[in-house]
Parts: sequence; C-alpha cells; structure tokens
Amino acid sequence: MKKIVISLGGSVLVPSLESNNISRYVSVLKKIAGEFRIFIVVGGGGEARRYIRVARDLGAGEAAADELGIMVTRLNARLLIAGLGDAAYPRVAENYTEAREFAETGKIVVMGGITPAQTTDAVSAVLAESVGADLLINATSVNGIYSADPKKDAGAVKHERLTPQELLDIITGSRMNAGANTVLDIVAGKVIERSGIPLLVLDGRDPENLYRAIMEGTYAGTVVSKESSNPLLP
Repeated sequence: MKKIVISLGGSVLVPSLESNNISRYVSVLKKIAGEFRIFIVVGGGGEARRYIRVARDLGAGEAAADELGIMVTRLNARLLIAGLGDAAYPRVAENYTEAREFAETGKIVVMGGITPAQTTDAVSAVLAESVGADLLINATSVNGIYSADPKKDAGAVKHERLTPQELLDIITGSRMNAGANTVLDIVAGKVIERSGIPLLVLDGRDPENLYRAIMEGTYAGTVVSKESSNPLLP
C-alpha cells in the first residue's frame, strides 16, 4: 500500500475554531485511507498566530512563541483525531518514531509540530523521508507555488512544475519567525531535494481537491519532482 504524507495547513483546516473544516476533511480522509496509508501533519493556522501575537506582546522570545504554536498544532491534531474516530490512531504522534509505530496499526496517523523554528511543512517533509512515503502533499490556502506571494504581488506567476532546486531558489531567504506563513521553509525544501520524494502543492480550502488528486490523479497545483512524469498516476 502506497504511503502519502499530507501537510494540512491550519489555515485551511482550522482557520478559526468557529469556522473549522474538520468534518469536511474527515469524510474525504476516510475514503482515501481505504486505498492508501495516510500520515497527516496539521498546522496551527490563525489560532496559533493569535497565541504567538499575544506572547510577543507580553515579551516572549521567538523560541517561547514557537513552543506555543506547537501546542496549538497539537490541539488542532487532537480535533482532527476526534473527528476521524476509529479511522485514526487515538494519540497525536509527538516524534517520527511514534508516527512509524502508530502506522503499524494501519490507522491514519496525525501529528502537529515538533521543533521550534521549524514549520509543520518541514515536519511533514522529514516524516515523508522517515516513513519512505511515495508522495508528499501540501494542502494550503493557495493553489500552487508562485514566483512571489500572490496575495501581495499581482504579477506573481504560478508554477505548474518545479525541480527541487528551483523550489529552493524560490524559498531561499524567507523569514522564519514564529508563525511564519510562507509556502515552504528552507528545511522542507532541502529535505525534499535530498529525499527525492515528489511534492504536490494544492489548494486545500476545498477537501475535494485532495480527493481528486489522490484518488483520480487530477490536480490544479504545483508538482515538485526530479521526474517529468505525473507522480499521482500509477
């Protein structure tokens, strides 16, 4: 059974507690889990940034703010596990060894952040390498990787396909303060390059985009791969 690691942005899963998309994702993830071994890394989203902003206002340093953010990612992960019920392993994996052990049950494995100064995208890239994943998917609030932030630059160009080195060229120099909201961080980019695991970045605001990409091999996003073939097709 093929293994897929999904980096599920907090901004798409839990933009706020009141406007969460957990139930919509649960139905899709349960269908996918019948055909693939699934690992999910959940981000902190808007709730994490709220905590980080207050921590900074109180004089907390970046490391302390990062630790708060990690706690929120794990709370979001707990919510997703609650929604998935018996389909998920009942505990949030707190390191890569636990993730591998939990996966032996055949259940969906869910985790959040691990290390200060690393985004959950970096965690998902390391997890993909650790479990020997066939594909890494980044479900985020944009529909692919752009030459610049499309929310700030009207001239930003979307890339349909990139090599790992081209991805690194785009993300090099991004600021990595606590709560940073870039497409990927430099750690994720370097792990993707060394592992050779294909990456698909897609718009996760609609869970059906994830379903179509995995189950049907169709997507509207950006593929990062050394190979020219579609990594989603058998």
